[in-house]
Parts: sequence; C-alpha cells; structure tokens
Amino acid sequence: MQKPNLYPLVMTPSLHVKVWGGRRLETMMGKSLPTDEPYGEAWEVHDTAAVANGALAGKTLGEVLSLYGHDLVGEKNDPALGFPLLVKLLDATDWLSVQVHPNDEQAQRYDQQPRGKTEAWYVLNADEGAQLVYGMKSGMSGEEMDAAIRENRLEPLLNMVEVQAADALFVSPGTVHALGPGLLIYEIQQSSDLTYRLYDWGRVGLDGKPRDLHIEKGVAVSITAYTPNVKRGDVNRVLVECPYFRTSVRIFDGELVVVPTEAAFHLLTVIDGALTVEAEGVSESLVKGQSAVIPASISSYTVAGSGKLLTSYQP
Repeated sequence: MQKPNLYPLVMTPSLHVKVWGGRRLETMMGKSLPTDEPYGEAWEVHDTAAVANGALAGKTLGEVLSLYGHDLVGEKNDPALGFPLLVKLLDATDWLSVQVHPNDEQAQRYDQQPRGKTEAWYVLNADEGAQLVYGMKSGMSGEEMDAAIRENRLEPLLNMVEVQAADALFVSPGTVHALGPGLLIYEIQQSSDLTYRLYDWGRVGLDGKPRDLHIEKGVAVSITAYTPNVKRGDVNRVLVECPYFRTSVRIFDGELVVVPTEAAFHLLTVIDGALTVEAEGVSESLVKGQSAVIPASISSYTVAGSGKLLTSYQP
C-alpha cells in the first residue's frame, strides 16, 4: 500500500505523573488528565507522542519516523536514533530535584548514549515570587561541590532566580538547575533523558523511597565557574539559539507564510489563542496547549489566526 504524503501532524502528548506535578496542564493548557494523580510533564513532541489527525492518526511519532525517515527529520539526522528534539510542557507545584545534564561527548563516555541534553525553558506562567535554580552562586572546585552534596550543604550554594511569564533561560550542559513551585514551563531539548540528580530536598518519590543521587557523574559534568543570565521580556523574537535548536516566540493577528531556509522540520506549540496551520492541502486548527510537527519534506506552510506561537527547529 502506498504511503500517504506527509502533512502537518497535530500531536497528542504522552502524559507523565510526577511527585512535584499538579493539575495546571489541564486547567491552564487544556490537557485532559486521565487520573487524579499529580501530572508534571506533557511530552508534546517525542517518539512516544501520537498523531491526532489525518491518515497517520494513532501512530506514534516514532512509528512515523520509522516509515518516513529523512522526509520527517531531514538529512542531517539519523532516523535510527529517534526523533532528535523533545518538546515538553511542565507543571511544577513543588521543587524538582537539583540536577545537571551531560553534553554529547560526556553522554557517550559515561552512559554510552548518543546524545547529551541541551535544553531551554520559556516561562508560560509563574506565581508571584516563583523561583528556580539557575547555576551556582560562585565558582568552586569539583572536590568542594562533591563535599557539599555529601554533607547536605549544597542548598546555600545554589543560585536562586525569581522569574516571571515570558522569561527565557538557556540551560547548557553542565548548568546546575531546578524548577521551583508555581511555574508552568515550555521546554525544548535534545531528545535525551540523561539526568544526574545532585539534591532532592530531602523528600521521597511516589514509591515512598528517597530517589537516587548521581554525585560522581554530576560533579564531573558540572560547570560552576559562571552564573547564567535570564533573558527577560516578550516580543516577536528569537528566545534561544544553539547548535541543536532555535526557538522563537511570535504574536499573530493575521496570516504568515513560512518558508524554511533549508529542509528542516518545525515544531509548533500554541501558547495563547487559536491558530490555523495549512500545508500540502491540509488545514488544521490548533488551540492553546496544542503542538504540531511540520515535516522536513514540506517546503512551506501558512499560519493564520490570532494567538501566540512558539516555534522550534534545528538551525
């Protein structure tokens, strides 16, 4: 049977219960949460997210990738490694663990994984006074950091930053970080789950047991000699750009034809209002909290309506 042509793929996310999660993915972003448990993550674009529309409805993005390969992800990516980027929506009602991620070389060296984890955050909503951990207060040696973790005195050394809606934060590998309570976040990252947990605020997981720490690896990859800066404000602009992704925010009131400069997939997430995406004769409506994948084989697409859109792609 002939494969259908690729078109804008509206995604149904995979939902993840977290000890630090809540219900705002439902109340503020329109997700239907299947149980009364605390949901912390909606994996909007990932191998495990499912297509909601058209001839490929019901297939996971991973299954679509196995069928279409480079037509979906572009020639620069190896389809055998899975979809290269991951978009999440995060609801934090408590502190996430303090953690750090490796770069590509460290991921291969320590865990025999093909990708490290470079990521970025865009604050969708923040309670007044909401904070997060973003780097360390001052530089220190690995030995000093190791001792601080083991002696339970890491907390005073963390750089606490108060954030508000529309703030953008680039979390490079080696940056010690943690989301705090009262935050709703858009996250774009390399598709990797490699996380080295350094501190967990003395709590237990959903199974009633303390979660493991990864002190040796975490200390080995941490960069403590600098304190990163938060990008403030909200205009039509590029939020973050790195070798793995370029993410921008745009406010729409009308119509725009988007022509990618090269064959690359685009990841769209509507964060306010309602927009229509049209390409290859397919038109799909997206409301607040919905995401779509524009395959690399599509040479242009049109966005129309009134709303706010986050777009991520590989530069």
